[in-house]
Amino acid sequence: MGRREFHYRWEHDLESSPEELWPLVADTNRFNRDTGVPAVEVDRRDQQQQQASTPRRRLRLFLMGLAVEWVEQPFEWIRPYRFGVVRQYTKGPLSEMRVLVELTRKPGGGTRLSYDVWAQPKNIVGLAAIPVQIGLLSRRSFTATLRRYDKLAKLSAQLPYAESKANFAQGGRARLAALSQKLISQGADARFVDKLAEMIEQADDITLARIRAYSLADYWGIRRKTALEVCLWATRVGLLDLQWDMLCPHCRGAAQTSRTLTGIHAQVYCDSCDVDFTVNFENSVELTFRPNQGVRAVENRSFCIGGPQVTPHIVAQQLLEPGAQRPLSLELEAGRYRLRSPGVPGEQFLKVCDEGTVEATLRATDEGWSGEEINVAREPALQLENATGDERLFVLERTSWSDQSATAAEVTALQVFRDLFSNEALRPGEQISVGSLTILFTDLRGSTQLYREIGDAPAFGRVMNHFDVLRDAIRSEDGALVKTIGDAVMAVFRRPAGALRAILSAQAALAVKSDTVRPLMLKVGIHSGPCIAVTLNDRLDYFGCTVNMAARLEGLSTGGDVVISEAVHADPEVAEMLSSPSCDLTAEPFEVMLKGFDEERFELWRITPLGSPAAASAAEAAPV
Repeated sequence: MGRREFHYRWEHDLESSPEELWPLVADTNRFNRDTGVPAVEVDRRDQQQQQASTPRRRLRLFLMGLAVEWVEQPFEWIRPYRFGVVRQYTKGPLSEMRVLVELTRKPGGGTRLSYDVWAQPKNIVGLAAIPVQIGLLSRRSFTATLRRYDKLAKLSAQLPYAESKANFAQGGRARLAALSQKLISQGADARFVDKLAEMIEQADDITLARIRAYSLADYWGIRRKTALEVCLWATRVGLLDLQWDMLCPHCRGAAQTSRTLTGIHAQVYCDSCDVDFTVNFENSVELTFRPNQGVRAVENRSFCIGGPQVTPHIVAQQLLEPGAQRPLSLELEAGRYRLRSPGVPGEQFLKVCDEGTVEATLRATDEGWSGEEINVAREPALQLENATGDERLFVLERTSWSDQSATAAEVTALQVFRDLFSNEALRPGEQISVGSLTILFTDLRGSTQLYREIGDAPAFGRVMNHFDVLRDAIRSEDGALVKTIGDAVMAVFRRPAGALRAILSAQAALAVKSDTVRPLMLKVGIHSGPCIAVTLNDRLDYFGCTVNMAARLEGLSTGGDVVISEAVHADPEVAEMLSSPSCDLTAEPFEVMLKGFDEERFELWRITPLGSPAAASAAEAAPV
């Protein structure tokens, strides 16, 4: 039949701004579900579509028992004003459908939203179905959904989820109430527990399939650490399940998900982006949660794949034919961005700043990009140019990762995680980077003499008590005790200042002298740098030069002092602590060669409390 095309355009005047509406309207997965579109699935029969330089997806759904299949081009968008997609059907009553959504800011406030649909029927069924399904039914459901989103946009700061009818397991509602009360009785923050229980009862499946503790904390005005610890405790009592999401560095979606650290692999393949990537704990492994199936069943179905809100870090995505040029007007936040295109070598980096240029041409060639970082203004007029011989997808994205992610590097360095999930470890032989950590080693000075003087049993009790003091001090600064080695401990922190504060507090507590208790002197070394996570003795552990150096520094301590590396001393938070007028610490520099480091001389610092015996002898003890 002829290529007749139907065109429908719906316009809505909404009260919310484009920025407020975008996270809802551009979440095409949720929008399609809310407007009655059936769940979709990826057709794996044609993998060549996934491997093209501008990957298409073969998708399908079932409508009244009939299969509808299509090849979907990548979505195109400019955040937060426009997005669209083209679908070419291989099975079903349609030949092609194009969708374009535009959000225009109104001068007096609010948004004029237009929704355009172009549809070509393939046969007489399509000719009859389009006016009814799209022209009538879709118009009604789209209008109702957009009006509801307009109201939700105003409530988004208080309600971080869309409400839905809960699909509780048998006895799940009672179990939810009982486990919530159990958490509160164990000391969990009652406000957060109540809000979490309310969300599990009311939120939709899309929200509950991936609960982010830090995101909830920000919405509800609760400390992030509190929210994360409550979610970990909730997992322990059976209210939640945890999951480790391995995030692709391109789309930043979960390329793979594992219920345990054992399931994490150093090399992961992202099916959506057709790329292999190396996993690291610092960025690409995030801890998320979902309700335990014994409380509420959550279906993780997809209603759209590849919409703009799947990759919120991408501000613009455009598909250009060979030799094509396209102007792009944007509103960007200050910071660094990169422009990339699958199949084009390298990346084009941009820095958005007030002093940047207003106009710039960004040209992709078969050899790659210019390689130089370009400074552009906050509202630049960019010209995209595809100077290659193939169709190319231009992707402009922020380089910074979301700070609402509870990364594996951070979570595994928390004492509460190690206490609750002591069996969580990597596969034997797996080695994964955790980025930069602060490693602390301690040892008791004169412990052999202590055993001689007061006897084995009392001395052993004192040593065990000193472990408790260390554990409490380490936990108070968001660190974790990794292991004990005789009288010594190894601990890990995300920040150097936290390690220094924790150990100074522990030293002060252990040095208290009384008639019945002998003071204990701790030798301490601290160093910061890159580490590797491994499994040793069935526990999560760390190794690398940073760990080795921290252990060497502990050997240079005389007791009651802390020997720190230049990396720790140069940390801005540590520097501020040591230079504060109220600081009661001395910092004495010295140089030394460390065994195992090729006879290299290192500049180190000995930190001692003013007036302490260690401070008095620091100058004499410092190696040269």
